[in-house]
Amino acid sequence: MPQTKSRRHYAFDRPGNYRIRVEGFLDKSRSESLGDMRISTASRGDQGSVTVLDGCVRDQAELVGLVNTLYGLHLTLLSVEYMDEE
Repeated sequence: MPQTKSRRHYAFDRPGNYRIRVEGFLDKSRSESLGDMRISTASRGDQGSVTVLDGCVRDQAELVGLVNTLYGLHLTLLSVEYMDEE
């Protein structure tokens, strides 16, 4: 009997929790302009900093807006991870 892989369905029109990682420093005061995401920054020694944004995003349109805002701030996007539904 062939094995079937279960596929996870991601909804584009519902809230979900995301973790976004960018290269560089992002001040916590920008949280409000980034959808009230929690902002934390860790140093990688001589390789600079990595900023992590965690929080709930209303839908994929808001997620695209967040990524565009980070692009406008000239931050290199390292990863966008869907954590789970609200």
